[in-house]
Amino acid sequence: MSTWIVTGGAGFIGSNFARRALAKTDARIVVVDKLTYAGNLQSLEDLADDPRFTFVHADITDRDAMDQLFTKEQPQVVVNFAAESHVDRSIEGPAEFVHTNVVGTLQLLEAARAHTAGLSSSEFDAFRFLQISTDEVYGSLGPEGLFREDTPFAPNSPYSASKAGADHLVRAYHETYGLPTLLTHCSNNYGPYQFPEKLIPLMILNALEAKPLPIYGDGLQIRDWLYVEDHCSALMRVLEAAAPGSHYNIGGRAEHTNLEIVDRLCAALEAAHPASENPALKSQGIDRYDALKTFVEDRPGHDRRYAIDDRRLREELDWSPSLDLETGMAKTVAWFLENREWCKAVQTGSYRRDRLGLLES
Repeated sequence: MSTWIVTGGAGFIGSNFARRALAKTDARIVVVDKLTYAGNLQSLEDLADDPRFTFVHADITDRDAMDQLFTKEQPQVVVNFAAESHVDRSIEGPAEFVHTNVVGTLQLLEAARAHTAGLSSSEFDAFRFLQISTDEVYGSLGPEGLFREDTPFAPNSPYSASKAGADHLVRAYHETYGLPTLLTHCSNNYGPYQFPEKLIPLMILNALEAKPLPIYGDGLQIRDWLYVEDHCSALMRVLEAAAPGSHYNIGGRAEHTNLEIVDRLCAALEAAHPASENPALKSQGIDRYDALKTFVEDRPGHDRRYAIDDRRLREELDWSPSLDLETGMAKTVAWFLENREWCKAVQTGSYRRDRLGLLES
């Protein structure tokens, strides 16, 4: 039985990936997470009784802890989701993003390099280190064009700059040391277990509570959207079939403005939980979810458009997403409606869906 280490596995995408890996492989899944505000054991509760699942509370920036982890678990696969990931938070506190995303990735790479030095030739050839990154490292697009794997990095936020730095390290460790690395860049994810600081869960929960739906600037920023389970299926395919040193973009081919996403969410909420049956709305005399839309000051350095060219992944590895945006949105709304206790539990710390990332005037 092989062992996969999944760092950041108590977070949004990591927990969904751990769940899928247990369902689709025979591997042991060792989730490693620091349990910051966005990493929650509640997101892994349904896995706790699986004998192939192990949770380790540790910080990837702690080299001693990572060395001990690799020595004990002897992994064949490492998938690094661990990262500070919210752009607004990076504007307020960039140092933590550099520490976790760059230094943490470095420590993981060093632990992996030390681990693989003791492997046999066949074991080394089978080892994989998969770095999960973001399309934000490429910067911002104009009205036309797509991000390709050879698009130069041009990050515009401290978050995306820290992810770009980590990506460069991953590539360098393959080129310099021969470490069998893989690198993926994905478009915006949405779906179950997403922490409510991100656009879609924030809008769902605010709408249910009749709170304003804050839309940055004019709301016409464009993103490409991908349901999280489709992202995870792409990552599984990359691990299964990609050659060491490979780099793939993962997209949903679903470009929409933030304003369109909010409108679609309001429609999906109306279908699943009509405004006329929502006590919070009725108490304020509001009869439509979209009446809550509120335009607010834009984010500093807000990228205007992201769009992924994922032809390499589709053509070389024969992958494509299974859900369109309408279906994925309906599933997401249904999940949040059915899991209100999870939503409450993950917000018991300092986060109260307040606006972050505004510069002092």
